[in-house]
Parts: sequence; structure tokens; C-alpha cells
Amino acid sequence: MSRLSSLSSGAKFVGQIYLERAFTAYAAHVRHDPIALTSLRRYQADPYPVYDLVRSRGAMQPTRLGNWVSASYGICNDVLRSRQFAVKGEEPTGDDPVPRDLLDLSLLALNPPEHTRLRRLVAPAFTPRRMATYATKIEQRVGELLDTVDSRGGFDLVSEFASPLPISVIAELLGVPDVDSEAFAEYGSVIAGALDGVRSVGHLRRLMAAQRQLSRIFDDLFELRRHEPRDDIVSSLVRQQNDEITPEVIAPLCRLLLLAGFETTVNAIGNGVRALLANPEQWRLLVEDPSRAPQVVEEVLRYDPPVQVTARVSLKDMELGGVQVKENQWVVTLIAGANRDPAVFADPNRFDITRTSSVEHLAFSGGIHYCLGAPLARLELAATFRALAERLPQLHQVGKVKMRRATAIHGPQVLPVAG
Repeated sequence: MSRLSSLSSGAKFVGQIYLERAFTAYAAHVRHDPIALTSLRRYQADPYPVYDLVRSRGAMQPTRLGNWVSASYGICNDVLRSRQFAVKGEEPTGDDPVPRDLLDLSLLALNPPEHTRLRRLVAPAFTPRRMATYATKIEQRVGELLDTVDSRGGFDLVSEFASPLPISVIAELLGVPDVDSEAFAEYGSVIAGALDGVRSVGHLRRLMAAQRQLSRIFDDLFELRRHEPRDDIVSSLVRQQNDEITPEVIAPLCRLLLLAGFETTVNAIGNGVRALLANPEQWRLLVEDPSRAPQVVEEVLRYDPPVQVTARVSLKDMELGGVQVKENQWVVTLIAGANRDPAVFADPNRFDITRTSSVEHLAFSGGIHYCLGAPLARLELAATFRALAERLPQLHQVGKVKMRRATAIHGPQVLPVAG
């Protein structure tokens, strides 16, 4: 491609970014389209009124791009578990929250049998039995981080605790040496933000730079583990390389495991502490009995999950929720809204760590794409809430919370606290 052609293509792409932003703003402010509304800053901080609006209009609602959206637990659960839906279709038709031309998200963007084959490669590393061996290490790391914060003078829970904890854990699991927590946190934030689409030229540059840097890190790590294998995921993948399991296949898989392994947990910790401190009676219940930590984890994930929305595409014409869904149409599942469906959860907008329910929340998705790292996330979250209650019983918020500017991924960017 000539330099002139490259410049022309680049200008066209930049134009598309800002044109889409204009269309979204119009749809939000003028047409009050629910998906567009979630792009507004005030609803990114608290998107739940939008989810309630969607649910009040019916189980299935049309989107401005000709697809469907739902905040019904029953619909979302069925769609996520059904083999009649997939994570990608034959043709892009809009409303898919993942910009697949810019992000290679491996398992998240693959249907069977490719998804099944890759998931089988790494599943043994994430079994509950294997994860249990990490419990002591996680607790130790939590303690080390709390030793370093200035609890009396105040600290940022996100950058000084919630972020470095899961980064160090997943990096060790993968076998990534000499982890730069701040750099990895930035990579995660940039890439997670791109799940909503690229916002600007600057965002595009940061995204491409983050992807290049992660590619270099794993290229070097693959070469290292060929000569110095260890008991980690990357060494296992390198051993299994063949004509089908190539570096081009396992590199995106490793990047996904790294980013998903900490980005969602960072936000879950932030959302959980924010909810606990905003409900002092719930915080006191945990302080009085830190063994409630596993219950806290499940209520946090139900009440304010880090991943708010995903989507599936129909593989055939069907009826769903009283409407006709055509082949290759997307159904946007507002899983955070489904987690507050009053038809399933009593008093759903109340944060209650004593809540008991026979229905599982959808924070980890469902079906064949159920979160592979769920056991690890639960361990990290439980260890975090237990240690905070035991070591910082007077924990409280001391400044303004800054929320992430994102829709698909939800959580505080800055959460100043003191204990």
C-alpha cells in the first residue's frame, strides 16, 4: 500500500471514530436510546437506571442498529447458555460490543470448535483444586500490599492495592517475570476501554502501543520458556505447540489471560469496597465476622459486577421473549441489569451481604464462555475483603471517587480511603 493510500485509509478511520461518536451522542441526547445512554459519563458512573428503563419496556427491546437488547435475567441467562447463539457471526451487523478489527481477544471471540480446543489447553491451570494451591500465596500478597499502604494518612485503594494484587497473581500463574504493575495496569485500562470502541486518535495510539508491548513481552517469554520451562501456563502452552497450536494462536490467548486475569478483578475489588463503605451496616457485619467474605464476594458480583454487558449473535431465526430474532442479529445482554432483575432477586437494588439465593448471578457469564478464571477471582476477592475487615476495621472513604470512563467494564479508577 502506498503512503498516500495509507494516509487516506487512516483519515477515513479517524473520521469513522468521530462520526460514530456524533451518532451515539445524538441517539443518547435526542432519541434516548438505552445503549447510547450508557456512553454518557453520568450513566457510566451509575448505569442501573438505564437497565431499569430497558427492563420496564419489556424483555426484549430493539436497538438503533436493528438488533436487540435485554436486561431480563431469564433472557440473558438463556442467550448466554444457548448453543443457538455465538460470540461472532458471519457478517458484522453492529451492536457487538467488541471491536474485533482492533482487538484479538482469543477465546472471547471464538466459537466452537476453535474455542473448545483453546480452552482445553489452559483449563487444567484454573481448576478449583489447582487454584486452592494459590490461596496461601494470595493471602501473603494481600498482607504485603496492606503493609505498604499508609492506612492512617490515606491511600488510593485502586492503584496501591486493587491493581497490583491481581496483576502479580496472574503474572506468576502465566510465568511472566519482572512485572511492572503500573505499566500492566495502563495496558489493561487502555484495552478494556477499547471494548466500547476507540474514543479518539490518542486512544487508538495508546491501544496499538499497548498491544505491541504485550506482543514483545510474550514473544520474549515464549523463547525463554522453550529453553527454561517451568510450572506455569506459558511453559505448558509452549510444550503443546504443533501445526495447529502455533505462536500466532497462543500469543492472543496469553494476552487475554493476562488482561482478563487482572482487569476484571481490579474493578470487582473497587466496586466491592465502594459498596461496603456506602453501606456502613454491611461493612460492620463483615468486620464483626470476616468469615462472611465469600458471601460478600457473591453479593458484590451480583450487585455491581465489573463486566456489565456482553452480546451474542443468533445462528438461526427464532422467537425469543415474544419477538422474532433473525439469523445474524445480535442480542445485547445487560448482565449487570439482569443481576438486578426483581423477578429473580428480592429487593435487587439493595446491597445485602446476608442475601441467600438459589439463582447464580451472571457476573461470570454462562454456558461455554463461563469465565475460566472464576475460581481464581473468587479466591482473590475473598482474601481481599477478609483482610480489609480484619486489618482496617475503620476503613472509610476520604475523597471523591473517580469512575472509569467505560461502559462494558465498570469500576472506580480512583478510590481514596483511610483506615
